[in-house]
Amino acid sequence: MQNTRINRLIDVLGDRFGGWLSNPWRRISLLIISLLFGTFLGTAISTIAGQSADWDIIAAGLLVLLTEFANWLVYGGRRSAARSLWVEMLNALKIGLTYNLFVEAFKLGS
Repeated sequence: MQNTRINRLIDVLGDRFGGWLSNPWRRISLLIISLLFGTFLGTAISTIAGQSADWDIIAAGLLVLLTEFANWLVYGGRRSAARSLWVEMLNALKIGLTYNLFVEAFKLGS
């Protein structure tokens, strides 16, 4: 690609955003937000899928595919990709979603 002003601007903005995310407290806060969004998503999915019984099997299949894809990214393959912020956020989302589905199952069982 040519080294135009827009390419340099995008590179500089990407470097600054990467520097901003290199702060450990910001990284931890993004991971906590992702974990909490996973718990919210678990509640929303179970509520919506439970409202109409037609979507139960489809929602369960999609959740299994999401968790397996996240596991494949985090635990299989290259180690450099596992340390990426986006992969860690996806893993935190998966953990929050799975935790909330267990909590919902315990609520239904009692």
